[in-house]
Parts: sequence; C-alpha cells; structure tokens
Amino acid sequence: MTLETEVSALWEQYQRDDVSSETATTDHLDTLDAFLAALESGEARAAEKRSGEWEVNEWVKRGILLNFGLRETHPRTYGDVTYHDVLPLRETADLGERGTRNTPDGTVIRRGAYIGSDAILMSPAFVNVGAFVGSGTLIDSCDTVGSCAQIGDNVKLGANTLIGGVLEPVEDAPVIVEDGVSLGAGCRVTSGFVVGEDSIVGENTLLTPRIPVYDLVEEEVLYGELPPERRAFTRYVESSLGDHDLFEGGAYKPAVVALDVEDGTLDATRREEALRE
Repeated sequence: MTLETEVSALWEQYQRDDVSSETATTDHLDTLDAFLAALESGEARAAEKRSGEWEVNEWVKRGILLNFGLRETHPRTYGDVTYHDVLPLRETADLGERGTRNTPDGTVIRRGAYIGSDAILMSPAFVNVGAFVGSGTLIDSCDTVGSCAQIGDNVKLGANTLIGGVLEPVEDAPVIVEDGVSLGAGCRVTSGFVVGEDSIVGENTLLTPRIPVYDLVEEEVLYGELPPERRAFTRYVESSLGDHDLFEGGAYKPAVVALDVEDGTLDATRREEALRE
C-alpha cells in the first residue's frame, strides 16, 4: 500500500467513527508518523503545480487533520517552557546539513513542515504543519507561514508578513507564493491567494480573494491571484457606498494595482549576497 492509500483508508475509518484518539493503534500512529516524515522531506505536499495549474492534494490535508483527530495532547518542553500540543516541534538537525540557518529564541517550526536548502528563518517566526518553504527563501522576523501554505524558491518574506493557513475544507487551495516573489514588510496573503512568480509586492499590501487586483498590464480585474512579474501595491478606489449620506466626502475601499516589474524595482529588492554566504 502507498502512503496515500494508507492515509485515505485511515480517513475513511475516522469518518465512520471506527477510530479515535482513544482507540488509535500503534499501526495507525506509525502511518501518521510516516506521513509527517513525508511532508518534512517534501515527498508529500498539500498542493502541486501540474500542467501550469495548482492542484490541491486533498489526501495530504486529510492526513494533517488525522494528526489532530487521532493523537492525544501531551505536555512537551521547548527550552524552559512546557506547552501542550498533539505534535512536537520539528527536528532541525537536517537544516544545518543543507545550508539552512534559523536563529534561536522564537523560531518555531512545527512537525510536518518542509524547509528547503539554503533558507534563512529569523526569529521570531512560525512555520506551521503542512507548510512548504522552498530553497533559498528568507523568512524574516515576526513572520507566520500558515498550515499548508506553499512558498517557492528564492522568496523573500519581509518582516511581519502573514501567510495565512488553509486547512479546511480539504478541497480548498492553500496560499501559494511562487518562486522569486518579494513581499514587503507587513504584507498579508490569505484564503488561497496565488502570488505569481517574480512578482514584487509593496509593504502592508493585503492580498485576498475578496479584494480586486487591477492588472494594468492586461487591463483586467482579477480576484484571488496576482499574475507573474508584477509590481503590486494598495490603492483605494471609490466604494459603491460613495454617495451615501453617512459618508461625507465619499467612501472608499482597498484595491491592489499591478504594473510591470521594472529593472530598477528588481534591483532595489535583491538581497545582499552576504545573506547567502
């Protein structure tokens, strides 16, 4: 049986109430341990790009949910702090072997998260179960990478950036940040939004399917995605409530404007080589 088959069969048992945290066997937990190891090695991913389109691997998201449904909460120790969770933190011995570095006192990587080679994680930062962080990516201070989020290679997440998690429903796509993207400080990317490769997003920009993206390159309005090679930033446009008596001087709502990436903008966002040495 493949790991996908085993996880899917265990999910069916769980849905039928044939197994619970109180009745889970050693074999059940061994399957979940193998699943978490596959996530950490990159062999299993919550979403993958196939034929140019991102597709959700629902069985992977079910496997993550099984870890919460079939495991007991236990007291665990991190430094001098005792915490209670169903999962321990991820072992990080392999990171140094692959050129990745993470600073102490606040860099938290949960079990089931993949971290690529030559990545940098600055404290405090949090990477949740099911997340995929590509090689050469920089996760800056006060960043959160939520459940199942897929972060590509050579991405820069500016300080205080939030990448939202999408675990349920299992058929919903997670947040995708493709290769070469640079997100400015304070950005928020939520609800399955896809940021196209090599795009540059200005600081404090909110990217969510509920906010329109005015793509001035193709002259179209998009929801839930930013095309590749765009320079994006927040602007405010007139709201449908603009003529309401309650709003003196008009009412406005946020929108995202996307332009071509210019050479000067690219130069300004390149990381110093010293960070990679």
